Amino acid sequence: MSDAIAFDTHRFVKNLTQSGFTEQQAEALANEQVHLLNSNLATKVDILAVKADIQAVQAGVQVVQTAVQADIQAVQADVQAVKAAVQADVQVVKADLEAFKLGLEAKIEASKVELLKWMVMAMIAQGTLIIAMVVAFLKLF
Repeated sequence: MSDAIAFDTHRFVKNLTQSGFTEQQAEALANEQVHLLNSNLATKVDILAVKADIQAVQAGVQVVQTAVQADIQAVQADVQAVKAAVQADVQVVKADLEAFKLGLEAKIEASKVELLKWMVMAMIAQGTLIIAMVVAFLKLF
């Protein structure tokens, strides 16, 4: 770092020597004060460098935000596509289920008609058998 602030070492040494310090002690203390100030205070150049670093980080963050937004939009588009595909699959399954239901109902109706035919045939056969038995019984007497 360069000199951070202007420090009047001559005045500092003069004040210390007037307060009872030796000139050698005052100069050593003044040198340490200058060193402390220069090593611990930020200069305008330091602040500008930090500002440049912050701007670079902000630019990087902006790039990342843009990439994240693009990724979010891509994921949303994928979700919409999957949703549409699932809805189409659901419609196909519903149509298949409805066709199966209609086929099953038709088979049940056909079974009912077939069963009704057999019942009528059985009733006619029983009626014929009963009439034949009655006629046979009447012939015996």
